[in-house]
Amino acid sequence: MNKKELFEKVIDFFSKSMPKPETELHYKDPFQLLVAVILSAQCTDKRVNIITPALFKRFPNVKSMADANEEEIFKLIKSCSYPNNKSHNLYGMAKMLYKDFKGKMPDDIDELQKLPGVGRKTANVIASVIYNKPTLAVDTHVFRVAARIGLSTNAKNPLETEKQLIKYFPSEIIPDAHHWLILHGRYICKARKPLCEDCGIKDLCKYFNTTI
Repeated sequence: MNKKELFEKVIDFFSKSMPKPETELHYKDPFQLLVAVILSAQCTDKRVNIITPALFKRFPNVKSMADANEEEIFKLIKSCSYPNNKSHNLYGMAKMLYKDFKGKMPDDIDELQKLPGVGRKTANVIASVIYNKPTLAVDTHVFRVAARIGLSTNAKNPLETEKQLIKYFPSEIIPDAHHWLILHGRYICKARKPLCEDCGIKDLCKYFNTTI
């Protein structure tokens, strides 16, 4: 089976088993999603969703956070990983977003990455989820799952994985493909103990076929 056929079979499986995949982060608008994604770095979505209700109640929009200070933000996110760094980035992001972008979330990857705390992965998430652009964020789940299945080959970093994936995933399904791989990695293709017996694509999987 060549790479094109592998992608076609994987797409067929997830299209049927997960027809409407969505982020598990809770948010109501682009600003809230960006805050949640920044908080989610090296932190579980479950923990982020515990933190954000009080955070968004205190800072319901860009201006309210831009008018705050890092200490206020820190107090509300201190149970998150790296709260000092994240409170610094959230404050800086809100100030720049309000001042330089008039409070409107940019839809361009390069523009998004000008915001404090926003790297390529986070920018891709915003462009994909908010603007439905064909950008594919590669986190640890996507990086691992793509390599295990065989969707990526010898990728040394997330950017190499991203380039390989967008070459074969049709642009219109890339936003869904991002969530397919994340959710599959979170619940089935786990890092330490993948649940291969529960996997619907194990027969296609390079990892499974080299371990049986």
